[in-house]
Formats: sequence, C-alpha cells, structure tokens
Amino acid sequence: MSSTSAVFSALAPYGWDEDWAAAFAPYAADGLVPGRVVRVDRGQCDVVTAAGTVRADTEYVVPRDPMKVVCTGDWVAVDPDGDPRYARAYLPRRTAFVRSTSSKRSEGQILAANVDHAVVAVSLAVELDLGRVERFLALAWESGAQPVVVLTKADLVADPVTLAHLVRDVETSAPGVPVLSVSALHGDGLDVLVALVGSGTSVLLGQSGAGKSTLANALVGADVMDVQAARDVDGKGRHTTTTRNLLALPTGGVLIDTPGLRGVGLYDAEGGVGQVFAEIQELAEGCRFHDCAHESEPGCAVRAAVADGRLPERRLDSYRKLMRENQWIAAKTDARVRAELRRDWKRKGAEGRAAMEAKRGRWS
Repeated sequence: MSSTSAVFSALAPYGWDEDWAAAFAPYAADGLVPGRVVRVDRGQCDVVTAAGTVRADTEYVVPRDPMKVVCTGDWVAVDPDGDPRYARAYLPRRTAFVRSTSSKRSEGQILAANVDHAVVAVSLAVELDLGRVERFLALAWESGAQPVVVLTKADLVADPVTLAHLVRDVETSAPGVPVLSVSALHGDGLDVLVALVGSGTSVLLGQSGAGKSTLANALVGADVMDVQAARDVDGKGRHTTTTRNLLALPTGGVLIDTPGLRGVGLYDAEGGVGQVFAEIQELAEGCRFHDCAHESEPGCAVRAAVADGRLPERRLDSYRKLMRENQWIAAKTDARVRAELRRDWKRKGAEGRAAMEAKRGRWS
C-alpha cells in the first residue's frame, strides 16, 4: 500500500478527503505529515495521524491571536518525528464555531473547526430558555455548520402531549432547524440523531447539565466521557468535560464534545442572527423605512405582525437583544460601525427630546 493510500485509509474515518489532501500537498513536499487535532491542552495538542496519535507542540501557529491558535477539529501539518514534535501550520478552515471572549478586548474564541453539524443540547429537566436556544443557533448558523437542536432527558417528560408542545415551541424558535427529542438513558430518538451525525463532523454544544457527556457516550457506544448528576434545583451540572475532544463514531462521522458553556457571547454573527429570525427579516421588507428599528416608527410591518398575533413579542425582543449585542461587539473593532451607531444614538436622542418637548407643549 502506498503512503498516500495509507494516509487515506487511516484518516478517512476522521474526515480526510481529496480536497484536504490537495490543500496539504505543499506541506507534504516539505516532509510534514497530516493529522487531525483531537484535543488541545496548554499549548500542546493530540493529533491523530496515519501512524497513530501523537503529541505536538503548537508554538509555531501564531499563539498570540486567539482566532489563529490550533483548535480541536483542525487539520494540521506536523513533524514526522522528533522530541518534541511540532504542529507547523493548520489547513484553511472550512467552518469555525466562534464566540466572543469575556475579555474587554472584544476578541473571538474559536471553539471548534471544520464542523458540518452543530448539535445544540437542551435539557428538558428544566424550563426551556428559548432565548438561549436562539443565541446558540445564531452562532451555529454563523459558523457555516448546519444546526440541530436535541432536547435531552426526554424520559423526564412523562406526558407525550407535553413533550410534543415543547418540541413545537423550540421549532417555532428555530426555523429551518431539525428539533429532536431524545433519551440517552433509554435510547429513545437516538437512531435519528445517529443517522444525522453519521457523516462529517459534529460539535456538541450546550450548558453544563444539558446531558452532553451522556449523549456523547450513547453516540460513541462506550463510556468515554465522565458523567455527573445535575443539581435538582436548577438542572445545572459541574463541568465534567473540561477540554474539547474529537471522538470517532462507530457508525461513521466524528463528534467534538465541548465543556458546558456558561456564557455564549456573539462574535460578528449578524448573518447567523438573521437566519435564526428569518421571519422577522422577511417581514421587515414591508416596513416603510429601510432602516426601521421596529420600535415606534410609522409603517413598521414587524410591529404590525406582533399586534395581530402573527409574530410573538418574545421573538422580536430576543431579535433586538441579539442584534444590539452583535452591533456592540462589532463597534468595538470597527470604526465605521462605531460611527454609524453614534449617529443612530444621536438621532434617537433627538427624537426622544422632540417627543418630550411636544408632551410639555400639550401639558402647558
């Protein structure tokens, strides 16, 4: 078997294909070998190669830029041997799941790369937070991956009618997104999810306590991830997963399990927000003003849809919140956006003052 055939045979289960091979060709000419990052930890990464899994240092891959560090899911060019071995570069990413960091520098943090499906796990053990679901979906759409919402712990909802209502509520908040209810404990609904993630790369996302590790174990068919019980009071669990791990699935495809995310900040996700709220953007085409904020402007088709019950007010409130947050993040790094926001704030301030003056005139 040629070396090229050996690489394909060993790495195809992890997503290696002809396009990745073509992108890697210049590195192959330099004597480097391809591999996929299955775990990153403190400046080093575990890389699965044709010869097995190796440990490599990542210091050569622009470590000071959080968007350019090696992350789980990357395809990298690594030294063929040596102690230590180094990841010299990563191949251009097809997709990237990015959130904003908690720092005040408005940086992005890349959570996973080269993902085809973003599986958003939502626990049915606690009350549904549709706003948080919409936030996850905005980031998922923006990444370039196809999102799917998985309602976990469905065995805790005894009434099938209630379960159907919960699924329908999420479907209303997730247009164009499959919504599945599963019980990893009993295996209910897993066959549909297995078929969906059976090709390509999937990333598993959600809060701590959402049942991600249990779901990962069920998909892998083995107890590869530690599991701890969630608190009864709020359904939250401790971070049993502390790093992002890439796991090969026995039925095909690979899964990246991630730690529970306490904060899910948007990062340059205007397009993703637009896809989550597609019906609002469609309604907005009927507004009198092209820059309508859907607040108090005359001729607002979106507010009219809220008034006649076609659009839930909660959806509009969530849309406004996510758009404001995304604009704020963009304004911190883009001078043009900052200037536009300043003009908008001044305009709204002037309108508010004019309205107050008009009221004073009526009162006097």
